[in-house]
Amino acid sequence: MALVLMGQLKYGQRSHLGRLWNFIELPLSSPLKSPFPLQSAAGKYCDQRQLLLGLKNSLNSISLGKLVNWNQTTDCCSWDEASYDAGGRVIGLDLSNQLISGAIDNSNSLFRLQHLQRLNLAHNRLIFDFPSGFDKFANVSYLNLSNAGFKGQIPAEISRMTRLVTLDLSASLLLGKSLKLEMPNLEMLVRNLTRLRFLHLDGVNISARGNEWCQTLSSLTNLQVLSLSSCNLSGPIDSSFSKLRSSAWTATNCLLHFQNSLQNSEI
Repeated sequence: MALVLMGQLKYGQRSHLGRLWNFIELPLSSPLKSPFPLQSAAGKYCDQRQLLLGLKNSLNSISLGKLVNWNQTTDCCSWDEASYDAGGRVIGLDLSNQLISGAIDNSNSLFRLQHLQRLNLAHNRLIFDFPSGFDKFANVSYLNLSNAGFKGQIPAEISRMTRLVTLDLSASLLLGKSLKLEMPNLEMLVRNLTRLRFLHLDGVNISARGNEWCQTLSSLTNLQVLSLSSCNLSGPIDSSFSKLRSSAWTATNCLLHFQNSLQNSEI
């Protein structure tokens, strides 16, 4: 399957190019899905029932959906939205597209699920500031918080999740959500995330100049998918960006296309 991603750059007054759209196309197999298969531990003892129920009690779900079976009378290891290791510890949690609202603060029992490897809260209505407890997830390699509802500054704690392979913090501007990278900025966020292969920051206000964001991203030598639409990025594209293309994208047969000519930029 081929995936096409778009990134929009806003050029400064010295550039005569206006807006530039670049298209990245490469063969992939569902990069936004967990790279690990879900595992079932039905019938095995689950010692983390109270943590999951604590998470449920902190949330409100209009449709209940995946949460309807979360109660004291059912085996928590049979709850489809959670996956477990052989010892009954929660290693995966998918609560995406549940119309969930409520508060997830740093004291939430979610951050006590310290064996998690995959977490998906995408497309919900968590309308509070971004919590900063994510550094407790030392084992998480897949984190999808796209359009989860968080707002404000993306916390520095995410930069400590050094096992991340997939990171999606996209925010739709149409939903009126505002995420930003100021302190930490983009460089501080990704400097330790050297394993990243899929990075989606669409709609996040980064507001960086070409030499800044290009040099930062060029250090992510394992990167295969990059999506940065509507991030208030400025050009021109720095020559350091060619390092990223040659080291990561060429190896995956990536084709990089520009809809407009790059008269004042070289890659």
